[in-house]
Amino acid sequence: MSDRNLILGGARSGKSIAAERLLSAEPDVLYVATGGDDSGNAEWAARVAKHQSRRPASWGLAETIDLIPLLATPGPPLLIDCLTLWLSRTMDAADVWTNLHGADAIEQQIAELADAWSATPRRVVAVSNDVGSGIVPADPGTRLFRDLMGRLNTTISLASDQVLWTIAGRTLPLT
Repeated sequence: MSDRNLILGGARSGKSIAAERLLSAEPDVLYVATGGDDSGNAEWAARVAKHQSRRPASWGLAETIDLIPLLATPGPPLLIDCLTLWLSRTMDAADVWTNLHGADAIEQQIAELADAWSATPRRVVAVSNDVGSGIVPADPGTRLFRDLMGRLNTTISLASDQVLWTIAGRTLPLT
């Protein structure tokens, strides 16, 4: 039986560290980075380097937003960091930020991801930001992102064996 874990929290709350701890006893983990390389951005490169420095050398790396094939195949545990960047890059690829009519296609991709999450034979830990507790965004594209992020988190949460909330470096179970 698979072990599906979702770790939610705000920006820089300690979600990634909590996810790494959950899998720290596993000698072979595939770290799935969904953020892209953002070539030339020094701040992004520093974030990536910080994450890389914490991971064991034995862990593999996949840089992709194509999560369904990874979830569908047997293999080592997956650490997906993060679903927020998956959604952002998925919206980028569909040009949904300014063309809000593509939202239905994104909702379908969320449903397909949730189906793959539910059926995965792997142990999996995913990190995701909770972005719905703040102010209402001023522009329609960002409001759509916030709404889709809420749907994504809810859908994955309901298909998870364990959901954790991280705040200020502390992690609490959600029941």
